[in-house]
Amino acid sequence: PYRIFDDCGAAFAMGCLGGAVFNAIKGFRLAPPGMKNRIRGMATTVKVKAPVLGGNFGVWGLTFATCDCSLIHLRNREDHWNSIMAGAATGGILSIRGGPQAALVS
Repeated sequence: PYRIFDDCGAAFAMGCLGGAVFNAIKGFRLAPPGMKNRIRGMATTVKVKAPVLGGNFGVWGLTFATCDCSLIHLRNREDHWNSIMAGAATGGILSIRGGPQAALVS
């Protein structure tokens, strides 16, 4: 139970930090010429897009950790197969919004 929330928080933090770096570079490059405009564009892009990527990573981390902990409980062992099956289940769960065909292919 605590591990699920720890993994969700860590995934959110990684997504926010990675999103901030990636979107800072992207915002700087796509802003109009001039250092002041580029800094403003960079800050705006990071402010708008980094939390979205962090949220997406947080959802992925929450789903993966829930599947992993559930498999550990059901199988009564902690090995690499739990992570493999949890990854497959997470891909299916997250792609179910695209329909049953997308969930099965994922």
